[in-house]
Amino acid sequence: MSIKPLYDRVVVKRLAAETTTKGGIVIPDKAAEKSTQGEVVAVGDGALLNNGELRALSVKAGDRVLFGQYAGSEVKIDGEDYLIIKESEIFAVVEQTEIQEKAA
Repeated sequence: MSIKPLYDRVVVKRLAAETTTKGGIVIPDKAAEKSTQGEVVAVGDGALLNNGELRALSVKAGDRVLFGQYAGSEVKIDGEDYLIIKESEIFAVVEQTEIQEKAA
């Protein structure tokens, strides 16, 4: 896929929604809510400021982000579903820490 969003827009691939609760109850696909997490696939050049300069975006390709359930516009590119959202609609970047298991 080759897509370049404009200005402060970000292309996100929505992560799969949880299908099982912590208690072990399986949620059917029809009842499951849309996931509010995704992986950034592509970012625009930056936000256009009043003086005409571009401000670099705070997210980069590969970041895992949180956004609103109804944020952005859903598009289908090469058979894959993506979400195009503005940087301002992103709530947070999820930092993943690797947990190393210690031998017992």
